[in-house]
Amino acid sequence: MGAQLRAVRQRIRAVQSTAKITRAQELIASSRIVKAQQRVQAAAPYAREITRAVEAVFSRSSQVHHPLTSEHENPARAAVLILTSDRGFCGGYNASVLREAQGLRALLEERGLEAVPFVSGRKGIGWHRFRGREMAGEWSGFSDTPVHANASEITSVLIDAFGKPAAEGGVDEIYIVYTELVSMLTQRPVIRRLLPLQIEETTEEPPSGPVPVYEFEPSPEAVLDALLPWYVESRIFHALLDSAAAEIAARRKAMKSATDNANDLLDALTREANKARQAEITQEISEIVGGANALAETIAGSK
Repeated sequence: MGAQLRAVRQRIRAVQSTAKITRAQELIASSRIVKAQQRVQAAAPYAREITRAVEAVFSRSSQVHHPLTSEHENPARAAVLILTSDRGFCGGYNASVLREAQGLRALLEERGLEAVPFVSGRKGIGWHRFRGREMAGEWSGFSDTPVHANASEITSVLIDAFGKPAAEGGVDEIYIVYTELVSMLTQRPVIRRLLPLQIEETTEEPPSGPVPVYEFEPSPEAVLDALLPWYVESRIFHALLDSAAAEIAARRKAMKSATDNANDLLDALTREANKARQAEITQEISEIVGGANALAETIAGSK
């Protein structure tokens, strides 16, 4: 019985140590999530204005042709940028985005396109390496605190690949798979096509108001040469920021769940320890009473 009690107490100490770690991780994530959301909000005006500028070029110019907006007749390869985390302890965050990327890969293969992965985050890189899948590009070390330079580096590689023919190792389409922060409790993996840019013709006024009137010098095509890489870069940077906020929120939720489970397990183990201790005390009392009775009988028999 004593061995059982010692084993239970060892488990209690181990669970208490785990609960302290998960609780600390939860508090750290809670302190970081607000800053992550503020970074997403701070980047929104720039992304919104550059999107309006691109819309203005197409709406005020007739028959604009640009390589970044032209559909390939026979696409053969598609780049898939997958944003994962550098660290764990975030529940199903990485599994969800990788599963979504696998679904996109299957859809592309049905269309006859080869999916070329570009991966950001150590978890995604490790996942591809473990399965022996080659990556055309990989980045890590900034999943929870991305900066604009990280988006610029990724954009440069993707734009270069898009500018090459598929036969020379280039790509015809670019997709991004990342996790969108819906709320503190909900994170949703999403897929967006970055290039070629999809142009929709409509007679309705945009929600943000009328499109500004610009004069383009020297030509709309030259303006797009400068605007579209910035547009793609802003989309990737916003996705990095959104993924970082979703990662921290997922880590907070996972650590809170782990802490709650540890506390529930501590309650169960404490009850088990109390039962074992009570049984040990009962056995000791029985042994004492039995010994006293035996001694009394021995003394009575000797008289």
